[in-house]
Amino acid sequence: MQKLKLKPLNEQVVVVMGASSGIGRETAKRFAARGAKVVVSARTDEGLASLVEEIAHEGGEATAFPADVTEFAQVKAVADRTVERYGQIDTWAHIAGVALYGMFDELEAEEFKRVVDTDLTGMAYGAMAALPHLKQGGGAFIGVSSVLAARAVPLLSAYSAAKHGAAGLLESLRLEMRYEGAPVSVTNILPSAINTTFFNKARTKMGVKPMGMPPIYQPNTVADAILYAAEHPVRDIVVGGAGKAIVAMQRLSPRLLDWGMLPIGVKAQQTDEPKSAAAPNNLFRPIEQYSRVEGDFGMQSMPFSVSDWLDFHPVARRVAFVGTAAGIIAVRRIRSGKQSGDTATPDKAA
Repeated sequence: MQKLKLKPLNEQVVVVMGASSGIGRETAKRFAARGAKVVVSARTDEGLASLVEEIAHEGGEATAFPADVTEFAQVKAVADRTVERYGQIDTWAHIAGVALYGMFDELEAEEFKRVVDTDLTGMAYGAMAALPHLKQGGGAFIGVSSVLAARAVPLLSAYSAAKHGAAGLLESLRLEMRYEGAPVSVTNILPSAINTTFFNKARTKMGVKPMGMPPIYQPNTVADAILYAAEHPVRDIVVGGAGKAIVAMQRLSPRLLDWGMLPIGVKAQQTDEPKSAAAPNNLFRPIEQYSRVEGDFGMQSMPFSVSDWLDFHPVARRVAFVGTAAGIIAVRRIRSGKQSGDTATPDKAA
């Protein structure tokens, strides 16, 4: 099969699901800044309207089609209306998601179901709506899951389960596209903890506002990965060195990671700010006051990841690898030479 080629961003029509805040909002702005025609969707009319206005003010082009990803008819309408307006879909970035914090035995059945409906079934609905159009002209389906798709943590059982399911969905879709010879790239983006309003909007049973398990990264790091995947057919991108370390450790020894996570896994996700389960949250309905990119942890967040930069610059990665390997070999030779010299000294003295 020929290597799949994706269009430059300035020739693309891009749909961003979950665009009103956080990663989705930053991603939509980045796509528009690179010349793509962007369709933004979310449940919040106010958030979408302000985003379209912001993009237009910066010289970009964006159109808003509101939708709840748990309703297939609404998701399909986004795809159909995009094609009616622009004639094509080149990239579908599915970012919409909700979270529920609390010990599993504190959760209610309808809460758990809502997380799965949004974070897993919603992504499946996005694929069902987008793939027929992507297959026609070629393009990318990009699903944003989480590092928790590879490694679950306490307090986020529903979210972790849904993200594991999303990873399985994307993997299956990728194989099916290859089997069919369809010109569609399927990418799974797995972010580490990201400083967005995700934590402000989540429902929590902990009695306090949640936070991401440090280290935390800024939303631009995930947007960079999504834009890269829209032009380069890649399988998975783990965003953030911390996430890469967790994924690697999970592969190496899940039991060892259990041992390391037990002392910190709960407290590291809790702030000191009180928040009740009855506080406004977006689990079942949108809340309007958080239509922005960043959350409340900017002072603790990293705007850049060296490991991500190397992912997006494969030539530099190879040079770094070769340089590191050469350095190790040189050090070993030097040590070997010293050891040989040390053992030769007594003989000379004799």
